[in-house]
Amino acid sequence: MLQLGDEIALFSVVFAFVLLGTRSPIWSTALTACLYAFLIMFRFPQVPTSQARQVLRPAKNAASGGVSLVAHRGGGHDAPENTMTAIREAHKNGATGVELDLEFTSDGVPILMHDETVDRTTNGSGPLTQLSFSGLSKLDAAAKHRLSDKFQGEKVPTLQEAVEECIKLQLTIYFDVKGHPDEAAAALKEMYQKHPVLYNTSIVCSFEPNVIYRMRQADPEVVTALTHRPWSLSRLGDGTPRFSSLWKHHWMQVLDVILDWAHHHLLWNLCGVSAFLVQKNFISLDYVQYWAQRGVEVVGWTVNTAEEKQYYQEILNVNYITDSLLEDCDPHY
Repeated sequence: MLQLGDEIALFSVVFAFVLLGTRSPIWSTALTACLYAFLIMFRFPQVPTSQARQVLRPAKNAASGGVSLVAHRGGGHDAPENTMTAIREAHKNGATGVELDLEFTSDGVPILMHDETVDRTTNGSGPLTQLSFSGLSKLDAAAKHRLSDKFQGEKVPTLQEAVEECIKLQLTIYFDVKGHPDEAAAALKEMYQKHPVLYNTSIVCSFEPNVIYRMRQADPEVVTALTHRPWSLSRLGDGTPRFSSLWKHHWMQVLDVILDWAHHHLLWNLCGVSAFLVQKNFISLDYVQYWAQRGVEVVGWTVNTAEEKQYYQEILNVNYITDSLLEDCDPHY
């Protein structure tokens, strides 16, 4: 639900910017009114709170104080990421959910893969856009993992295989969609239609608001979340600048500020999300309260040390995504 304060802040900023650009109160009023009409006409309402709570705070989480422990890419430190073995190991090691990355082969088969290429995780090379599912099936998804000897011969699974395994193990699924809004929405809608239990046991997440909006268009009953890392346009995950050019770096920082403002004041409301997935370094009690007032759950990533996990469970009391259920480790980017 959009708070009155949010509305005032949003439309005041829009009015002020348009006024500065046009120096016309009439144009400023007209364009601000158009934005308001756009939001009223095209925004999606959040799914019912009871449904979102079933996904984000299921009863099975009682042992962890109601907090979901979600294995990032299935727990990429403990087993080869985005594989069937990772899903099974995550369940065995105490995860209540798994975050899985959705990608597509050149022949349109939905699979689990984080990158656009297979180089980092398999013994193959090249972009997915040039690999059919038949070709992908010949690769070893454990080849580059630190425990490759233990998990040798692991295959890249299809979305269908992964979903069925998670349902069998009663794991909550966080579908992370990197792009392909139309293809992803169609593939996920098919999964939800085949397995209606997913409406109360899964959530669709993305850094890209257009992906989430397209998902809500395809099926407005699906629980969704926006994923966000402040300064993501100007800096990599480890904090180093993306660009060596100073002017480009500063320009991206400006865009970062705009994107951050849009996420917190506009995009979440337009998409009607139920959760906000945020990089762990930017989460505090005040931040959790900010979103709670808007009916949105905060989920932190990637929470990888025992001290951090204790803080998330006992102080923040919010769900977190981790690379390992077994030991402290560095973040997997």
